[in-house]
Amino acid sequence: MSQSRLSRDERPANPNPLHIMLVIVALVLTIAGSLSAFKLFENVDADEVVVIQSPISGKLTWHSTPGIKWQGFGYVTAYPKRAHFWFSSKEGQGTDAEDAIRVLFNDGASADISGSLSWEMPLDEDNLRGLHTRYGSPRAIEQQLIRTVVEKSVYMTGPLMTSAESYASRRNDLLRLIDDQIKYGTYATRSRDERTTDPITGHTKTVRVVELVESERPQDFGYRREAESPLGDFGIRIFNLSLNEVSYDGNVLSQIRQQQEAIMEVQTAIATAKKAEQEAITAEQKGKAAAAEAKWKQEVLKAQAVTEAEQRRDVAKLDLDTADLRKQEQILLGEGEARRRELVMSADGALDKKLEAYLEVNRMFADAIRGYQGAWVPSVVMGGNGGFNQAVGGGALDFINLLTVKAARDLALDLEVSGNNN
Repeated sequence: MSQSRLSRDERPANPNPLHIMLVIVALVLTIAGSLSAFKLFENVDADEVVVIQSPISGKLTWHSTPGIKWQGFGYVTAYPKRAHFWFSSKEGQGTDAEDAIRVLFNDGASADISGSLSWEMPLDEDNLRGLHTRYGSPRAIEQQLIRTVVEKSVYMTGPLMTSAESYASRRNDLLRLIDDQIKYGTYATRSRDERTTDPITGHTKTVRVVELVESERPQDFGYRREAESPLGDFGIRIFNLSLNEVSYDGNVLSQIRQQQEAIMEVQTAIATAKKAEQEAITAEQKGKAAAAEAKWKQEVLKAQAVTEAEQRRDVAKLDLDTADLRKQEQILLGEGEARRRELVMSADGALDKKLEAYLEVNRMFADAIRGYQGAWVPSVVMGGNGGFNQAVGGGALDFINLLTVKAARDLALDLEVSGNNN
């Protein structure tokens, strides 16, 4: 035997195929066990709804509450409870594709509308099952259901206005009408031809007017619907619709801007004319007001003069009445005094007065004689029996007596003392 050959005991043992198979099976089972461990349970987040399809019966089990759920090797599909859907041509808004929606207005102009909305999944199993069996994924719901509804709503809104109206006067209506049709269904409309005047050229033209048909049914929300919104059929809630851009075609935008400029010029001219007209009316009214004011000022002065004259007349009348009353008073007083005196005279002949006057006269005579230093009678008297003294004393006495008699006669006094002569 050659030395180069190894002995039977020194040769390596041949591997047993059974052992190799067992090792391979064990390894496969280990790997499969490790992988299947991830198929036993599923973690449900708070912001998602998860459906698990049984691998044997195919039963769908829905989970809308967060936590660890039994999966049992079933197939899992997760839907967001709330998501944001973009239909925009701008980068960073939705996908990189051109997602803006085309709209055609009733004047033949077109534009691309960009925007977004929020939507919420229903939580009842009937609606969830209907959505899952028809669409199978959130992406399919957005592209095959929500986008289709939005496109139809935009398409049905375009004929309700012109491109110029959507650009300016009815911009808010554009958003409102799209939102209403997305939620409740597309409108049933009717159209008619209408003669109108072009605000730019002033020419009369015929335009096609599309009108909404009003409805009294509560489920129509004010307008008759051609079809109800499929979103409502599946319990999907739409909210927070916004339009961030309406991109008109170049020639349309240029035409709209020209129309806007022309309309602004027309409106400016109308406003200027109305302003001038209003200024003329204002001037006329101011003139009338000034004339009325002047007239009423004269009326006020006239009224004041009339009032003052009436006051003077009333005062004069009162003075006249007062004088007449005073006259009557004086007459009555005079008549009363005369009557009183008449009665006094009838009673005693006014003896007291007469006596007072008589005494006063004699007092005056006495004072006069007492103060007189001259001769009362001639110093030489021819004849007579009494001599000089008798002449002097008798003359003065006679003079006094003469004056006394005169006073008594003037006063109608009877100085004789009546008595019996026996």
